[in-house]
Formats: sequence, C-alpha cells, structure tokens
Amino acid sequence: MKFSENTKVSAKLLALAASMLVFAIFVMPPLYDAFCEITGLNGKTGGRYEAVPAAIDTSRSITVQFIASNNDNMPWTFSPSVMSVEVHPGEVMDTVFIAFNPTGKDMIGQAIPSLVPFKAAEYFHKTECFCFNQQILKAGEQAELPLRFIVDPEIPNSVNTITLSYTLFDVTERISKNIEKNNEPEREG
Repeated sequence: MKFSENTKVSAKLLALAASMLVFAIFVMPPLYDAFCEITGLNGKTGGRYEAVPAAIDTSRSITVQFIASNNDNMPWTFSPSVMSVEVHPGEVMDTVFIAFNPTGKDMIGQAIPSLVPFKAAEYFHKTECFCFNQQILKAGEQAELPLRFIVDPEIPNSVNTITLSYTLFDVTERISKNIEKNNEPEREG
C-alpha cells in the first residue's frame, strides 16, 4: 500500500505539532523559570526571605504600589487593602490583601507575584507572603492575606517606585485531584 504525498506531509505536520506541544508543556516552563531567575526578567520575586537586621536608610523612600487581579476562571474578589505605601529601604513593612469567595462552594486559590521594574526584583524581599501557600476559603468566606516585605538598602538610587502585582488562580480542581490521587489505596499486583 502506497501513501500519497498529502498523507506523508500531513503525518509530518502532525508529528511537528505534537512535538511543539510537548516542548511547550513540559520543557519550556522550567527553562523560562530558570531564565527569569538568572536574569530577573518578568519581575519574578523570590521565595521566602530570612530577614537580617540592616540599617534603615531614612534619607530616601520608595513607593511600593499594589495591584491584584484574578485569572479568568477565578470568581473571588481580590484586592489590596491599600493601593501603595512609602517605605524606607531596610524597613520592614506589613500590609494585607483581601480575598472573598462569593461562590456557594469551598475553593482553593494560589497567588502568583510579579514585580516591576524588573531590576528591583532582586532587592524586594518577602519575609511573609500569602503567595507562599494556597489559600482555602469556604463558601462566602473572606480573609485577610498578610504580606511582609523589606526593600533592600542596596537598591539602586534610580528606583523610586516598585509595583507588586498578584494574579489569583483557582487551583481547587488541581489540588483536589492531587489529594484524591495521594489517598488512593495501593493495589496489590
């Protein structure tokens, strides 16, 4: 049986599309995370920071602005309690974000941070952040989500404003599937 030229081209295109999909789903995210960590691009903030006492630079202040948004599938109300704060480099600052689950079901949310200007990411240290963990809110429940941070005194003098934004994602289904998978009894072979 001889394949037509169209069938061969279609098979090659299908294989190419499948390869691109596998690359995009499994290979690209870890590469992107590594790239952002090395370069500081995309304003990704680091994980938990252990605060070391440092001198507070009272000769200057930096405005830290807060933005909150929801992923398209997240029905919660999510916002910062204040839109901005003035902070001296080296000073510990506390604030909260407010989340409300208006639905009739318990849900789990995960916040992903981003920071601009990109070059400020290595100088912005979170010692406590709701983004370190998933947030579980029961139906109709509201919560204050804490954020504690320090702007490093070594931040360049050219940085006067930092904008920290969080996007909130609904991870209820994904987390529930992982819990179910981990609770399945082992089958004997």
